[in-house]
Amino acid sequence: MSFTSLASPSEIASTCSDILRGRNLNLFVSKPLFRTCSFVRKESTLPSCNDARKFVISNRIVPDHLEGSLMGKKHMAGPSRKLEYVRTLLIDNYDSYTYNVYQELSIINGVPPLVIRNDEWSWEEICHYLYKERAFDNIVISPGPGSPTCPGDIGVCLRLLLECRDIPILGVCLGHQALGYVHGAQIIHADEPVHGRLSEIQHSGCTLFHGIPSGRKSGFKVVRYHSLVIDAETLPKELIPIAWASSTATLPYLDFRNGNSWLSGDAEKMPSKEVLMGIRHCTWPHYGLQFHPESVATSHGRKIFKNFRKITEDYWGSLSSTSVSKRKFYCNACLQDPDRRRLFKDIPRYTNFENNADEAIHFNSYNMASLSNASNGKKYLKLNWRKLEGLASQVGGSRNIFCELFGQYKAENSFWLDSSSTEKKRARFSFMGGKGGPLWKQVTFKLLDQSDMSFKQGGYLSTEDVHGSTTTTFLEDGFFDFLNKELQSYYYEEKDYEGLPFDFYGGYIGYLGYGLKVESNMSLNRHREDVPAACFFFSDIFAVIDHCNDDVYIVSIHDGINKNIQWLDHAEKKLLSLKDSGANELRPQHSGSAPCSLILPDFVAEKSREQYIEDVEKCQEFIKDGESYELCLTTQMRKKIGEGDSIGLYLNLREKNPAPYSAWLNFSTENLSICCSSPERFLRLDKHGVLEAKPIKGTIARSTTPEEDELLKLQLQYSEKDQAENLMIVDLLRNDLGRVCEPGSVYVPRLMEVESYATVHTMVSTIRGKKQSNASAVDCVKAAFPGGSMTGAPKLRSMELLDSLESCSRGIYSGCIGYFSCNQTFDLNIVIRTVVIHKGEASVGAGGAIVALSNPEEEYKEMLLKARTPVNVVQVQLIMSKRSDASAVDYVKAKQHFPVVQ
Repeated sequence: MSFTSLASPSEIASTCSDILRGRNLNLFVSKPLFRTCSFVRKESTLPSCNDARKFVISNRIVPDHLEGSLMGKKHMAGPSRKLEYVRTLLIDNYDSYTYNVYQELSIINGVPPLVIRNDEWSWEEICHYLYKERAFDNIVISPGPGSPTCPGDIGVCLRLLLECRDIPILGVCLGHQALGYVHGAQIIHADEPVHGRLSEIQHSGCTLFHGIPSGRKSGFKVVRYHSLVIDAETLPKELIPIAWASSTATLPYLDFRNGNSWLSGDAEKMPSKEVLMGIRHCTWPHYGLQFHPESVATSHGRKIFKNFRKITEDYWGSLSSTSVSKRKFYCNACLQDPDRRRLFKDIPRYTNFENNADEAIHFNSYNMASLSNASNGKKYLKLNWRKLEGLASQVGGSRNIFCELFGQYKAENSFWLDSSSTEKKRARFSFMGGKGGPLWKQVTFKLLDQSDMSFKQGGYLSTEDVHGSTTTTFLEDGFFDFLNKELQSYYYEEKDYEGLPFDFYGGYIGYLGYGLKVESNMSLNRHREDVPAACFFFSDIFAVIDHCNDDVYIVSIHDGINKNIQWLDHAEKKLLSLKDSGANELRPQHSGSAPCSLILPDFVAEKSREQYIEDVEKCQEFIKDGESYELCLTTQMRKKIGEGDSIGLYLNLREKNPAPYSAWLNFSTENLSICCSSPERFLRLDKHGVLEAKPIKGTIARSTTPEEDELLKLQLQYSEKDQAENLMIVDLLRNDLGRVCEPGSVYVPRLMEVESYATVHTMVSTIRGKKQSNASAVDCVKAAFPGGSMTGAPKLRSMELLDSLESCSRGIYSGCIGYFSCNQTFDLNIVIRTVVIHKGEASVGAGGAIVALSNPEEEYKEMLLKARTPVNVVQVQLIMSKRSDASAVDYVKAKQHFPVVQ
């Protein structure tokens, strides 16, 4: 493999000398060392499709001796003393696994670390807190995308590693490479990118690996996420190798030959080749690990962090007890506070949680707001409800209930969160409602045109009340801020809800479009949004079906003035009448669609087969260069369908592809209908404060024969590629939940389970955690939005890359649909397997996760597989919807039709 240098040796030597002498405090974010970096965090510039960055072998750097600084002068040797807390400065290199490290350190250190991004503090600020305030006991440098040779990727970390020689530092992945780089080692491409895959590790037995086994079949297996490595042959004498991969072979998490166990497979047959997995400085307390000890699938990861705490304690214990006692302790509540004046306060002892399901059972119940502590301006809500026991099956199920209560007039202004697949207790409740109650309203949010950079975010919110009156307001702080304030303004009496088995007590039901990533992570949307970025009903009258007990609930919330008793009476009467009629084949009341030709043009894709495959290959180049571990590449297929029967289309979709997180939404004023048959939960927060995500990564088509179908299921379950895809997103979701969950409470009760649906098998994992008491429902969503299964990891860099590759806005696809309840609970899906009908055009989004092991042709086929059902349902609906001249042969042909992507 050849590399091209982007700077001459003399330029490199001059630049490095300036850096090492500390002459330019802003050099790491203003001047590249060896190559032009495409991604500038604080700018709005997007990368070009053609800017697949080429890495260079870094020249050796020999650090100059730093004189006249604070480093190395602050401590005197003295008696040993154990630290009560270990206070960590955690440098985030814009990674999506940093908060997994945060969670581990919170448990082990007795206090959460302070997380700052690598360009958040100036060098003067860092020196002040490290050497004047003596605020930190050690430093951990996170993983991240890119290379340590690029200042925009590594920020201040190089200078920390050079100058903070008297503070214990642990670098993970990118931080490990940075430790090698600053001392003169070369950074090169690995023989192959390794992401979400496992290796067995041998180590030297040094303190960092104390008590951990070593070598093949020892049980010490670790997860790797990297495309670059330190060239072991260029390791300078200052750095000592302490760990290496025991062979070139990687391991699947699950092995077909031994069920749920980790096997070394054929690793012992592979020729041994040293791949450096750990280093330490010979005299400074600095360590680096190429693998990820924080990954859910790494064995002995927590032990490594405990050993680093021990290294820190031993280091400070050998110094003056006076100097240690003067160190100020943080207050946990202030650690993430941007107000620096509150940064240094005493720390209370922290209660730890263990990462297992048993502990999760003992979480304290979520304390809901009460009327007694309400303040002025709050909205007081009361609730009335009735339970109709065992009624659902007697009236033909939720389909007939929806059609009877809310299906009139094309089901305008209605919603249906539809658990149409309830096997294996995947989902228990369905929620449905429509316009009618006095508190009903529709809120529609449209983002600013991204060409107007006056505001980083913001947009226009239109609010329509039940009488049709509309007001429009500019939201400078965006939709999430509006929604957060709305939800926190509601108060109610808990006794009104006693006896209800579900968590939705009325509130907002609708969708968040993918474009709202500008309010949670991204600084800019590259593509123009055609549909509203968010659209929600405030629902005050609705019905709930309990699929477990076959009960139906009809619910009304009110402000104490109009109690909506009349609607409850009316709904109960209609349902009982439906029971008496035995109407199990009820159809929605809707008008006919416009005539259409039997010669139907196919859906037109945004990208041809050749373009999509080319984009897959570009993704793999980004992955090879360390820019991403996994990229969820998508495209859109579109078709003009006119004013058709959208509710009929949804009923056909739910019949052909029943799913636990299906949904129907009809925003009539926006000429927008959403027909969703999603199998994936994005995020849920229940009334006990437990967050749950259920990402899907890994999909394979089902067979018509049971034997072949079972073989396909096993093929998916034991595919190393699909396991790697799933593991990367599981670690990403653990990170996202870790931002808002109690330390130690995030755990994975189910990892890589295969679930079977009507047309596909999918690999699903479950992540749960206990929400922090000071985090709101909207805080939780913002921390994880958009869903990591639709972006890849690291999330921010991956979204930048995907925006540069994809040719149009994703719109509602890749966003989420669900509810935000007045009691601060929510349940949201991932918008996949969905037909969006907007202004007479149907669109279907589809895609897949691209990893280093991906086959471009197979990725294209997988994308078509995911689009097949919603696309075919549209084709069938166009032929059969109210067509008197459509024959049975036409219907069969339409059902068998598979679109040729143009």
